[in-house]
Amino acid sequence: MRDAALAAGAFAAVMFASAAAHAQMGQPAPWQINLQDAATPVMENIHTFNVLLISIITAIVLFVLVLLVIVVVRFNERANPVPSKTSHNTMIEVAWTVVPVLILVAIAIPSFRLLHLELNIPKPDLTVKVTGHQWYWSYEYPDNGGFGFDSYLVAEKDLKPGQPRLLAVDNEVVVPINKNIRIQVTAADVIHSFAVPSFGVKIDAMPGRLNESWFKITREGVYYGQCSELCGRDHAFMPIAVRAVSEADFNAWVAQAKAKFASARDAEGKFADASTLEGAATAR
Repeated sequence: MRDAALAAGAFAAVMFASAAAHAQMGQPAPWQINLQDAATPVMENIHTFNVLLISIITAIVLFVLVLLVIVVVRFNERANPVPSKTSHNTMIEVAWTVVPVLILVAIAIPSFRLLHLELNIPKPDLTVKVTGHQWYWSYEYPDNGGFGFDSYLVAEKDLKPGQPRLLAVDNEVVVPINKNIRIQVTAADVIHSFAVPSFGVKIDAMPGRLNESWFKITREGVYYGQCSELCGRDHAFMPIAVRAVSEADFNAWVAQAKAKFASARDAEGKFADASTLEGAATAR
């Protein structure tokens, strides 16, 4: 029995090590079996909660396995030809009621703490408005002059070295690190879902409703996500790309973005950048 428990523990350790080895920052990796690396405090807490749940589940599975082995070995017909007539055992009945309650309490306390962390938005340093469309995202920066832009999937033939297939976009969301970023999420047509696994963020984008969430990125890099609500034919082709940079680089990007993007929308409701607007004016 002890050898079986040790073997199971060793197997679990190998699995955790394998998961860590295949984890990748900001995007999924081939053969990955664990969560993506955490880039925010919320995701770090999700990792901790996940490890707690796996530990509890593993302990329960091993305990049940031990009980099954004992039953098979000690109470089969050959080893126990005269079965017991016992029908009740007060101690066992109390235990199998109290122990699950204690397990649920042990799960509930960190679960409520995690929900509180996710749902209570701290004072934001920056707000980004996110709108889901069929089938692309648009972003606005109301704290930085109100400019906005649309973000489309980069076709496979146009991918640059290092850009992941089905995740790279033409216009990335740029935000500073170590700042509280509030996102206000809505939709222009059907229900979408804004999800970035490395941030621990997944929030529905619903027409006529403004949902809010937040994240605080602790490391520079590019982090990818996708729409996580079945929203129609091209649901699988509306990725999310967030580039986290230093505050100085963010301020420089804002200055460039104000010049590049215009806040006006075209007849189809899409953002038009400065060059598009100049071309339209020349045509008229």
